[in-house]
Amino acid sequence: MNPRTIALFAGLLAPAAAQQIWDIWATTWDRSSLFTYSNLAPNSPINFVSPGAIGAADIVIDDSSTYQSVWGFGASLTDSSATILSNLKSQNSGAYWDLLDYLFNATDGANSAGLSYIRIPLGASDFSASVYSYDDVSGDTSLSNFDIDKTPSNVFDVLDDIKSINKVLRIHIVPWSPPGWMKDSGTMNGGTFLSQYSTVYANYLLKCLQGFQSKGVSVYAIGIQNEPENSNPSYPTCEISASQEAEIGTTLRTLMNDNGFSGTKIVGYEHNWNDAEGYPIQLMEDAESAFSGVSFHCYSGNVSEQQDFHTAYPSKEIYLTECTGTYGSDWWSDIKWYMENLFIGGPQYNSHNALMWNIALDGNGQPMLPGTTSCGTPCRPVATVNSNGTWSVNQEFYAMGQASKAILPRDAGGPWGKRIGFSVGGSINWGLKVMAYMTGRVNPTDWLRYSLVVLNWDDSPDGTWNPQPIQTTIEFREMQATYTFPVGVTTLWWYAPNDTFTGVSEYEETDWKMRPGESGQQIPMGMLY
Repeated sequence: MNPRTIALFAGLLAPAAAQQIWDIWATTWDRSSLFTYSNLAPNSPINFVSPGAIGAADIVIDDSSTYQSVWGFGASLTDSSATILSNLKSQNSGAYWDLLDYLFNATDGANSAGLSYIRIPLGASDFSASVYSYDDVSGDTSLSNFDIDKTPSNVFDVLDDIKSINKVLRIHIVPWSPPGWMKDSGTMNGGTFLSQYSTVYANYLLKCLQGFQSKGVSVYAIGIQNEPENSNPSYPTCEISASQEAEIGTTLRTLMNDNGFSGTKIVGYEHNWNDAEGYPIQLMEDAESAFSGVSFHCYSGNVSEQQDFHTAYPSKEIYLTECTGTYGSDWWSDIKWYMENLFIGGPQYNSHNALMWNIALDGNGQPMLPGTTSCGTPCRPVATVNSNGTWSVNQEFYAMGQASKAILPRDAGGPWGKRIGFSVGGSINWGLKVMAYMTGRVNPTDWLRYSLVVLNWDDSPDGTWNPQPIQTTIEFREMQATYTFPVGVTTLWWYAPNDTFTGVSEYEETDWKMRPGESGQQIPMGMLY
C-alpha cells in the first residue's frame, strides 16, 4: 500500500480510532503543581468520543486555519547572567548542568522547558560589569581596532554549554548602543546617533556577525539598536530615528548578503508596543526589503498593538524580545499577566516568539552595571542562582515552560508548532485564555501533534477569592473530549492523522532543518493499529 493510500485510510478511520490525550503539564495557582507532568497512559487516557453536551467552557479546534509558526521562548544571556552561571559552574558543576538542562533541553518529552531562543547584547548593557563596545577608539572609521573578545569570555563559554544541550537554539544579537564616538554624547550612555556614521556602523554590525561566527556561533537574527527611542545617561542606550535605522539596515543587508550572511535576518525596532503604528511602520516604509520584521518589548502599551503592525505589513515577522518581572510582586498575578500578554497573547497577535530579560541573576537582581537606574526595583531573572551554589526558577520559568511544551518539534529536526484556529464557547468561556497549535512531522504519514495551552484565571468568580476549576469540552474533527482545567496553566496534547497529507512542505522553509543521521521518524503515543 503506498503512503498516500495509508494516509487516506488513516483519515477515514480517524472518527472511529479516536484520538486520546495522554500528556499533561500543569502549574496551578497554589503551586501544588509546578510544571508537573502527568502521563495518563496506558490506563486512563482522555478519549475523544462522539459529541454530547458541552461543558461550562467549550474549546472548538479548527485545524483548517493555520497561522504563524512559533520558534521558541527564552531570555537574554547578558554579561551578568553569564557571570552568574559561570560562577555556579565553578562552584557546583552538577547544579549548573542540572539548571541548564531544566531550562534548555528541547528533547521531546524531557523534564525541561526546552527554551530555544536566546538574545545576546552586543557590547555592554545595564547588566554588564563596565561600559564597553567592540571598538572604543575614537574616530576609528576603518574599525581596525574592532575586537569581539571585548565580550567577557564566559558569555561564549556558557553559550557553548547551552548549545550542547539544545541543538535547535536560535540566537538573536543586538547592541544597546553603538560605540560612543558615533554619538552626539561621546559616550555609550545615552545620546543620539550621528548619521555621518551610518555606513561605519553597518560595517561594525557586520563585524559583530563575523566575530560571533569566529566563535562558532551561527546567528539567527541581528538588530540595529535595542530600544531606539530610549536615551538614559546611566547605562548604554541610544536614540536612533526610524530613518537612520532604515539607512543602516539597508547598508547592512547588502553587506550581509555579500559576506555569507544572506540567511541571517535583520529585525528592526526592538521597542515597546505603544509605538507599533509609528516607528515600525516608518521603518518598513523606508526599508521594507532590508528587514525580515520587527520586535516588541512589553514596558508600555498593550500586546494587541502588535496587530496594528501586522495589519499594515502582514508578510513581515513579529517578535517579542524583552520583558522583565521585578522582585516582590505576586506570583500568581505574574503568571496570569505573562500568559495573557506574552506566552499566549504574544502568539495570538502574530509573534513568532516571546522572551524575558535576564536568564539568571542572584536573589537581589545583581550584578548590574554600577550606577544604572534601569531596574529601580530589582529585576527578577528566569532563574535565581544563590551564593551557596543552589538555584531556583521563578514564575517566568513556569509561564514560559508551559507555553514551550506546546511548540517544540516532535521530531529531531522537524517543524515547530504552528498556531491554528479555535474558538471558546460555553457559559464560562471568559474563564479560559487559550492557544492552540499543530506540530507537523518529518514523515508526512506520521500523526500530527495537537497542543493546547490553557490559562484558567477564574479565581474570583463572585468578586471574592474562590478559585474554580472549569469543566471543559474540547471539540476536534467532530469528536469531543472532556477535561476539567484547574485554576492555573495547563498544557496538553494528542495526536491525529495528517488528513491533508501536506506534510513538511506546508511549513516555512526556516521552520525545520534535518541534520545528518537524524531520520526523525518516531511512532506517536496514542497511535492505534
